[in-house]
Amino acid sequence: MGSSSPVSQSTPGPPSRGADAAVRREVVLTGDRPTGPLHLGHFAGSLRTRLALQHEHDQTILIADLQALTDNAGRPTDVRRNVLELALDYLAVGIDPTASTIAIQSGIPELAELTVLYLNLVTVARLERNPTVREEIALRGFGRAIPAGFLLYPVSQAADITAARATLVPVGSDQLPMVEQTNEIVRRLSHLAGRSLLPECRPLLSDTPRLPGVDGRKASKSLGNAIALSAAPNEVRAKVRAMFTDPGHLRASDPGRVEGNVVFAYLDAFDPDRATVQDLKASYRRGGLGDVALKRRLEDVLDALLAPIRVRRRELAGDSSAIEGLLRTGTARTRETAAGVLRDVREVFALDLSTIPVGGDWDHATRFPENVGRDTTHEEATE
Repeated sequence: MGSSSPVSQSTPGPPSRGADAAVRREVVLTGDRPTGPLHLGHFAGSLRTRLALQHEHDQTILIADLQALTDNAGRPTDVRRNVLELALDYLAVGIDPTASTIAIQSGIPELAELTVLYLNLVTVARLERNPTVREEIALRGFGRAIPAGFLLYPVSQAADITAARATLVPVGSDQLPMVEQTNEIVRRLSHLAGRSLLPECRPLLSDTPRLPGVDGRKASKSLGNAIALSAAPNEVRAKVRAMFTDPGHLRASDPGRVEGNVVFAYLDAFDPDRATVQDLKASYRRGGLGDVALKRRLEDVLDALLAPIRVRRRELAGDSSAIEGLLRTGTARTRETAAGVLRDVREVFALDLSTIPVGGDWDHATRFPENVGRDTTHEEATE
């Protein structure tokens, strides 16, 4: 791609602080696991929120490739390839790398050490009670054969959030228990430190915190029931036509149920004409509106939303070196902040090596306090 590339024209940098700097800026941490293409559930649940926040607050978007390995360890090359695909999705929907920092989790080793330290503040029982973890375990059919990394997912996420000193975390409703567990860790850490060490964060839900899949279940890449942001028009049409409506609505003249109707859930999320959607609901309830006509409207709405995203994605895909560069820059910047947090946390656990005297000042009694008062002459002579 030539110099007209939106990516190559600018160097990623921290959000600017102009005349409105007096207004307190939140620190935002959000992200996704690179396990496949982002879909409309991600767009409704968090991407739209990120677009709104990126020019108002200090936002970091983390590509959580280490967490993706917790249930994809047998497919590491797929995870690696999806890192770039995820970055393309971000940029295609309008994430501005000059306003938002995009970082790769595996490029920040401080996160792994924070996770290990935080594990000392969490019990296995508490992890198993986490409703999000329990739901995902059931969804994947792990039973008791749970990968340890998957069970520890909430602690890893707490490391991500606190490493950025985040105060605001845009999430879907299913991620609320993760935020709660992060704050539990922050409070336990502050108790150990005897002072407030890291800020607690609060969740920010979108207007559509949980969009269903086309079959009415949770939208999921693994279930194949979601519409990808990069989906071709024929893919979108096929998914819309397969959407669950009201099984009792056999003819257009029959009264139908709006509640639980996936088509209306998507219209509520993406149709900008709110008044018309309300009229369609009234017509459907009393009878006189067929599912085919309803789905055609949704196809038009989704095409208007996704067409420019597809075009921009194709343009950006031709300049992968520029995208890799902004990822390296964003990762390095995020690592600087994480390193400062890790220093503070290590001090709480008395792991600050700079306080340990070395050389002649560190005598035998200091190194081996259990020997104080004992005659070790014979022991040393026989070593």
